[in-house]
Amino acid sequence: MSHMNFRCLEISRWVVCGLIGFLTGLIACFIDIAVEELAGIKYQVVKKNIENFTEVGGLSISLLLWAVLNSAIVMVGGIIVAFFEPIAAGSGIPQIKCYLNGVKIPRVVRLKTLVVKVAGVICSVVGGLAVGKEGPMIHSGAVVAAGVSQGRSTSLKRDFKIFEYFRRDTEKRDFVSAGAAAGVSAAFGAPVGGVLFALEEGASFWNQMLTWRIFFASMISTFTLNIFLSVYNKNPGDLSNPGLINFGRFPVDGVAYNFYEIPLFIAMGAIGGLLGALFNILNYWLTIFRIRYVHRPCLQVMEAMLVAAVTATVSFTMIYFSNDCQPLGPEDKKEYPLQLFCADGEYNSMATTFFNTPERSVHSLFHNQPGTYNPLTLGLFTLTYFFLACWTYGLAVSAGVFIPSLLIGAAWGRLCGFLLAAITTPAPLWADPGKYALIGAAAQLGGIVRMTLSLTVIMVEATGNVTYGLPIMLVLMTSKIVGDYFVEGLYDIHIKLQSIPFLHWEAPATSHWLTAREVMSSPVTCLNRIEKVGTIVDTLSNTSTNHNGFPVVVQVSGSDEPEKLCGLILRSQLIVLLKHKVFVELARSRLTHRKLQLKDFRDAYPRFPPIQSIHVSQDERECMMDLTEFMNATPYTVPQETSLPRVFKLFRALGLRHLVVVDDENRVVGLVTRKDLARYHIGKHGLEELQLAQT
Repeated sequence: MSHMNFRCLEISRWVVCGLIGFLTGLIACFIDIAVEELAGIKYQVVKKNIENFTEVGGLSISLLLWAVLNSAIVMVGGIIVAFFEPIAAGSGIPQIKCYLNGVKIPRVVRLKTLVVKVAGVICSVVGGLAVGKEGPMIHSGAVVAAGVSQGRSTSLKRDFKIFEYFRRDTEKRDFVSAGAAAGVSAAFGAPVGGVLFALEEGASFWNQMLTWRIFFASMISTFTLNIFLSVYNKNPGDLSNPGLINFGRFPVDGVAYNFYEIPLFIAMGAIGGLLGALFNILNYWLTIFRIRYVHRPCLQVMEAMLVAAVTATVSFTMIYFSNDCQPLGPEDKKEYPLQLFCADGEYNSMATTFFNTPERSVHSLFHNQPGTYNPLTLGLFTLTYFFLACWTYGLAVSAGVFIPSLLIGAAWGRLCGFLLAAITTPAPLWADPGKYALIGAAAQLGGIVRMTLSLTVIMVEATGNVTYGLPIMLVLMTSKIVGDYFVEGLYDIHIKLQSIPFLHWEAPATSHWLTAREVMSSPVTCLNRIEKVGTIVDTLSNTSTNHNGFPVVVQVSGSDEPEKLCGLILRSQLIVLLKHKVFVELARSRLTHRKLQLKDFRDAYPRFPPIQSIHVSQDERECMMDLTEFMNATPYTVPQETSLPRVFKLFRALGLRHLVVVDDENRVVGLVTRKDLARYHIGKHGLEELQLAQT
């Protein structure tokens, strides 16, 4: 390629990142508007029904209506996920973390997955489950990035003949990083937080230009969402909706904190770590139960409907028995205040938390005036929502855990603020419950997902106030340290339960005494530099050894020494060679035979045909294939005595999938794969429980 071609390629990368940001912002806008409209209709219908039956009696009919509506909507979301695309279940963040880590998870970035994800998350939130729509946005952005960057859709069988250079793993993974960052940016209105999320949670490879492109995609994403939501809210040009979740602005003069409050914040961080660890442990055992007993799609849909009905029943019961009545102010007109048994001009305070979308509930806990909730309301809400959210995460529906975590933390954080104000009578000016709701929300979310750097910036950007940067950082660090003492983060637990060979930033602390010899797989299936076609077909067809990389060896002529390593070739490359019948005999007999080009490999990417679909006749099996010009002639190799941490760093930094182990004379003695390394990442639960879960 010429210098000008390289410049054009760099411009293409910026164009792709801009498209990723724009489309991710549009999807976020569609989800937000759909949820607002559908949830508004549902809550208005239920509210009208409750108001009618409050006067004449028979509120059990209102409960039945609420439960049936929730179950019906969630049933739709559950069916499309369980029966059509199971990989779209959950938030998708663990899967995207693994993809960026270098693990190719089937179907994770397909168009069908995106459609099911978007429709599923709308049904989950409108269906009243204890979920958020922010987590799935990260998965949605990643799918958009994977599709746009390839310039074609394999699902729709359309090739636009653009961006062909990007049809390879390294380029695609960089763009998926940008898509994940754009998803965070659209969800929270936090473009810098999105960049840091991609850095902290995902990408193995990083450089300065990649940082700029990811930041550009994040800014375009939040700007696109802002523009379209301003038009939807009938305020064109008013860019005050940067993300799906709007924490509201915390005024600088109204949320000051004192130096002696910092120990209180750190204590709240410890509480968040403990509650987060409890949440993760309960969800871990619940997930094992689901793996064993709730694995059929029909059972998964029925469980989702049961959770929806129970959520509606618990919410209604809490509201029914609550006598926490508050005066109805003018600021409450946009929500769905329920009067129930309160006097005229008053509303049921419990209803502002349960009878609402989770995002609105978070906003009200942050900004409602002191005295809006009594401590019993906050305590009961924290307790019930904690267990509902724990039960909900892991269902066969598209759902995120960010907002439920924030909501639980905001409730007990506000309770802490109330108790502090009650103890110090008269209440000091700094005992603002909204401030403690924010700190509690950060502590709870940090205790569950264990993110520190990116989450600090996301919270600061979402609140629009840098004043609380230090307390939020201290709280998140404390919650992570306390939580990690008991159990791993929620995403890491689910990655481990799915048996995905995920590699963390550092090698296990106890691995320094292990060497490559002790972790490698052997004996290794090798191919000769000039190999018989029948041998290659049999090797690829062998289901017991579903390898993806094959060392290529050569016999030194006129000697009895074992074969020495001369290269490495991939399964996908061999399949393309077989498909195009690149055989030595055919090349000699056909002078006009077209030479295989790099484009042929790119056109087959990423869905290389299975070996069973390639027909090789009996005569062709006797032909020979020369792998010299197609193999990687300089693969990464390590000696047998290389320490495991060094092997680990090579995998992590270079994004390798296999590493050849050689002896002193460059003979192949073994092959280290990601699975070999992942075996040594056994968490607190131990390998036995993990194997138990899989059986």
